Amino acid sequence: MADRLAASTNSYHGYSLEEALAGISAAGFRSVELASVPGWTEHVTRDADAAELDHLRALLKQHALTPVSLSGHSDLVTDEGMDQFRKALRLCRELGITMITTSTGGHDASSAGSLDHQREEFLKRIGVLADEAAQDGITICLETHGGLLATGVMSKALIQRIGRGNVGINYDAGNVIFYGDTDPLGDLPGAVDTVAHVHVKDKVGGAGVWNFPEVGTGEIDYAAIFRTLDAAGFDGPCSIEVEFDGTIPPLADVDRAMAGSYRHVRQFVPE
Repeated sequence: MADRLAASTNSYHGYSLEEALAGISAAGFRSVELASVPGWTEHVTRDADAAELDHLRALLKQHALTPVSLSGHSDLVTDEGMDQFRKALRLCRELGITMITTSTGGHDASSAGSLDHQREEFLKRIGVLADEAAQDGITICLETHGGLLATGVMSKALIQRIGRGNVGINYDAGNVIFYGDTDPLGDLPGAVDTVAHVHVKDKVGGAGVWNFPEVGTGEIDYAAIFRTLDAAGFDGPCSIEVEFDGTIPPLADVDRAMAGSYRHVRQFVPE
């Protein structure tokens, strides 16, 4: 059985998949969230062929890691983005992954035009994609990542309009502050019943400040966050993501941050 506590390979932005999996395994993790985000962190390419997928499976086996989710951010307000998301769903099917995370308007949903336009175009497409995902038991996890998904409460309202049981929230407390200028401790209780996946990402500074350090060294009270999640009966994946300060640190520093994050969060997500 996969461990609920996972690590996102996006924490190794700027480094190879091999380096990411080696560092994640060495930090103590047994589960991983694979990044497949074109133009950002694409550790698994959307058009991966059989040889590439076999290589990935071999690396996962080598490092004793189980993939529990795929970061498959796509621009779901466009037909092209819809096609890209279908490629991400194929990766999930090929790798036996049952959760995929995305926003509405690509990597940064806050830049996809007016909220009314986003909502209209997104709602045209998401139901069809959710139904296709459901055929393979895949849950779509909409990440709190700006735009229509700036906060958990906004995300829940959108999910209620979608009306599909396999669409939930990927709650990222750091992003709720960065994009939504909102305190996650006040926001999460109003959305927790629709949370399917969590990004455990710490934060220093307020809205618009890109500073996401080793978990446990920032300003987010994860003891309180997990009390809220536990009280609601949340039992989904908790994927640690460290994005630092916008620079790419030396690999050894990334490895240390992941190991420290693992030790901190392990107390809230027991084996």
